[in-house]
Amino acid sequence: MPHPVPPSPRHRVNPRTKFKYLITGKWRLIAIAVCLFLILLGKGQATPLPPLQTHPLPPQLAQWEDSSNSGDYFDRVQPTSVGYLVWSEFPIKVYIERPTNPRDRRFQAWVNDVQTAVAEWNDYLPLTLVEQPEQADILWERVRPPLRATLNRETRQFEIPIARNAEANYKVYRRPGTPPHLAHRFTIQLSPSQTDEDTLATARHELGHALGIWGHSPLKTDALYPTQVRYPPPISARDINTLKKIYQQPTRLGWAIESDIQSRLFPR
Repeated sequence: MPHPVPPSPRHRVNPRTKFKYLITGKWRLIAIAVCLFLILLGKGQATPLPPLQTHPLPPQLAQWEDSSNSGDYFDRVQPTSVGYLVWSEFPIKVYIERPTNPRDRRFQAWVNDVQTAVAEWNDYLPLTLVEQPEQADILWERVRPPLRATLNRETRQFEIPIARNAEANYKVYRRPGTPPHLAHRFTIQLSPSQTDEDTLATARHELGHALGIWGHSPLKTDALYPTQVRYPPPISARDINTLKKIYQQPTRLGWAIESDIQSRLFPR
């Protein structure tokens, strides 16, 4: 992840289970930023990325109007070194891991919960399910994310969470074309051990991050609130207001990498 480092999406906590969610910690963000910086250096010379530009609003977001004037939390979302995490090619392709045993009811319930979250967000951005993981822009894996130590900024001590139920991260890559362009791909790891209600709430939250909301809401009534609540909220008007504002911002994603740039940025 880039500089300035966006507000790190942190744990979602409830009284029953600590650290219900963790998106990406500070050190993971720094590691991604370092890797991207090294790639850009190439042979010791800094190489520019495509310039920041704004994509047209997707039709659903262009038509969205909040009659309640609920506001947004756009100020909690910051761009990365490639700009805001905006998708520009639709529909966004989603792959959900499937059970090898069709009689595995718990696995199928997990799939159903993720599909429900996809259907909910599809009202605001075009999403489609694909059959192969290599086709996906967003890849869902049914696995508990590994525990990672994070730095407590107040105590300056590393802390290891007791459990983590979800993690979303992305990578930037060159998508082939004439010319090729800068693209990104998300992977979401979602635990198989939650209740159906919690799985749906987690999937809804994580997918919001993958669609571009790289930050958290301060209100419990929003799907992107960082801590799990007793009665998980649906996608709120504030969530969509925030998403719409994000898609009005400039990004380097989805724009062409000129031939003289790509030869140094992505050497063969």
